[in-house]
Amino acid sequence: MIHVRYSPRVYSATLSKMTVPSVYPIRSFGSVSMNPAAAGTATASSKHKEHTYVEDPKGGKMFRFQESLPRLPVPTLHQTAERYLKSVRPLVAQDQFNNTVKIVQKFISNEGEGPSLQKKLLAKAADPNTKNWVYDWWNDAAYLTYRDPVVPYVSYFYGHKDDSKRTNPASRGAAIATAALEFKELIDTKMLEPEYLKNKPLCMDSYKWMFNASRVAAPEKDYPVKFSSLAPENKNIIVIRKNRFYLLPHEVDGVQLSTAELEIQIQKIIKITDAKPKALPVGAITSANRDKGAEYRKHLLAADPINSDFLAKIEGASFVLALDDATPSSYAERAHQFWHGDGANRWYDKPCQFIVCENGVSGFMGEHSMMDGTPTCRLNDFVCDVIINNKVDHGPSAASARKLLDPVELKFVFSDTLKTDIKEAQDDFAAVIALHELDVNPFKTFGKNTIKKFKTSPDAFVQMSFQLAYYRLYGKIPVTYESATTRQYQLGRTEVCRSASSEALAYVRAFDDPKVENAKKIALLRAALAAHIKYISDATAGYGCDRHLFGLKKIVEKNALLPEIFTDKTYTYSTTWILSTSQLSSEYFNAYGWSQVTDEGYGIAYMINGNSLQFNVVSKHKDSPGMAAAIGIALTDMADLFESEIPLKAKL
Repeated sequence: MIHVRYSPRVYSATLSKMTVPSVYPIRSFGSVSMNPAAAGTATASSKHKEHTYVEDPKGGKMFRFQESLPRLPVPTLHQTAERYLKSVRPLVAQDQFNNTVKIVQKFISNEGEGPSLQKKLLAKAADPNTKNWVYDWWNDAAYLTYRDPVVPYVSYFYGHKDDSKRTNPASRGAAIATAALEFKELIDTKMLEPEYLKNKPLCMDSYKWMFNASRVAAPEKDYPVKFSSLAPENKNIIVIRKNRFYLLPHEVDGVQLSTAELEIQIQKIIKITDAKPKALPVGAITSANRDKGAEYRKHLLAADPINSDFLAKIEGASFVLALDDATPSSYAERAHQFWHGDGANRWYDKPCQFIVCENGVSGFMGEHSMMDGTPTCRLNDFVCDVIINNKVDHGPSAASARKLLDPVELKFVFSDTLKTDIKEAQDDFAAVIALHELDVNPFKTFGKNTIKKFKTSPDAFVQMSFQLAYYRLYGKIPVTYESATTRQYQLGRTEVCRSASSEALAYVRAFDDPKVENAKKIALLRAALAAHIKYISDATAGYGCDRHLFGLKKIVEKNALLPEIFTDKTYTYSTTWILSTSQLSSEYFNAYGWSQVTDEGYGIAYMINGNSLQFNVVSKHKDSPGMAAAIGIALTDMADLFESEIPLKAKL
């Protein structure tokens, strides 16, 4: 994934004093360190006239470029047809490919359906009221109308490296809350510096869904809700412990609680809940199939009017702090805890949910529907950085703490119907989680610093290790999805980088062949790496094939027959993501992941840090440990191959 890597200057006083011209041609801000995968040569399809960014002071620092961001382009039919056919060539047999070529050629011809659909799509994109032609369609199809449970199928997680100074849940939770509130303040005041990719400012719109927001389960299609972050009734943290929900105001009499005050209040919750049995887990209703969850929510509201008030408190709160009584230690234990937990001590519909365990181990769970991972990666990287490096203002010490009222428990009223719902949700959750297998490979042999010595992109290098690992296990290359950001455009989210290529197939076929000389293997591997860099550069520029084909399919009139290109078995197969992959990296994380997207495949979340890599592999018992190990072996073998071409003098 081409993504933004944040340097501390992104949120430093130095950067906040930067000045930029009101009319802003593309140039370096000097504020971020980009993933080398972004350094690929621009292709003909991704070259544009230089875009001019106009600074709007009304948007504050955060949104000053927002309205002048370019709109997501619509590729030509020929561009998408060419890219699509090239991507499927290594995936299907020759006769099937030949048939697909005929179908595609017919679709884009004057006699086919393509030109009329393209005309409608271009008209939608040109509509002044449409900031991004795919935005609503994608949000609905990928998230809001998706009916399977958000956990484990949609939400994602991070694990934080341990804080040796704060090893109990109260002190750890309080520090995290203070740091998160500082980040929230930057958003609320619009003082957060935008992110940049290849020196272009990125869309910051999704940040509005980070705090004081929630997803809401509804029949057939969920919907998001956003609450005022400035309203006093929403200046709360929801603390969950032993399935009990507590309202913890983070501002009293107009003054934010200090870290010491937050710790005192959290410790009160721990003491109170330690003296009580676990409550009936109302949070379990958010773990259900979304249509079931909508019914459960209706039953919750019908049980007693007070429940509606409590729901508003949860959904309007700044964020959730879940205090788990688990003590995860290993990489896999931490990943399981932050990915799904016990299905009870959570409110899975909140986009921001920090998790702190009994042993002080901490992490984060993100609800995915309105916000991709890059904003919350930045949030968590910020939180960890300012805590570990003592850059956050913790406020007065405990000696100066105010005498605050005890946090209030939200005591839901349960009807018999709701009790049955909760039991059903818990049973379903346990059954779904049992279907999955997770393994973590904390690869310590080398990281991006070593890969850069091979004169290639670390991200492309890792992606090619996936192709080699899968080929060794299954004898073919997998249909592969790598997430590429399109946030350089208004309301941009993601596009697909199809990592499986003809060049990748040639390289993996030759890699273990003793008849092929190393020089030839290196040449084939470099060709595969170059093909990957080209594709992800184009995808990031809005010129992948998947969102365009998706848009053409969506604009087909209701009840009309779908064009053959969309019913062709090649299209179905090539959009069944056997490997669903994405990279988000931070030196402060020791966990990051989510699930597979098809029963036949794997979800591979990975981090690329200076001297290490990490892979979280999830599948429905397709031997996740075997895949994780195969990736590590492939990486080592690829590095050994490249080492063979480095002169001895250079090695020394």
